Amino acid sequence: MNWRWVRVGAVALVVVAMLGIPRASYAQSQSAEADSAAIRQVVAQFIDAFNRHDAQGWAAPFLKDGDFTNIFGLTVHGRKGIEAHFVKLFAGSLKDAHRTATVRHIRFIKPDVAAVDAEWELVGSKAPNGSVNPVRKGMFTWVMVKQDGRWRFAVFYEFELKSRK
Repeated sequence: MNWRWVRVGAVALVVVAMLGIPRASYAQSQSAEADSAAIRQVVAQFIDAFNRHDAQGWAAPFLKDGDFTNIFGLTVHGRKGIEAHFVKLFAGSLKDAHRTATVRHIRFIKPDVAAVDAEWELVGSKAPNGSVNPVRKGMFTWVMVKQDGRWRFAVFYEFELKSRK
């Protein structure tokens, strides 16, 4: 059993239980369409910051007290901590990396809370021994919150998908 997925499922259930039942009418409204477009724009800017190796830009869409969990289970709390973590990565193993991401699903739990899934691909990252990793692919799962008119990451999970051979 993959305990990471069990953990993600448990977190998702807790978030939904805490936030209540979503409003079905919101998902079909023009407001939801505008918010979906705004979320996609945040993701595009976020990925652009990654590709510029801009740690401040990468961390900017997080809530001040947001959480980031990477593919190894390392969790960093808070926008400032996330930025500091990526300063190191962009100077090291991600120095020459390039990432793409495609939003696959947005579900509005409430008008100001969304669960978002995106597929990602990473090229040019370095292994601990300095060699270039093969192309890596995975998923992002985010809980995003609309705060002061802007969509931000409250909870961020990154998963790597292993290829089947």
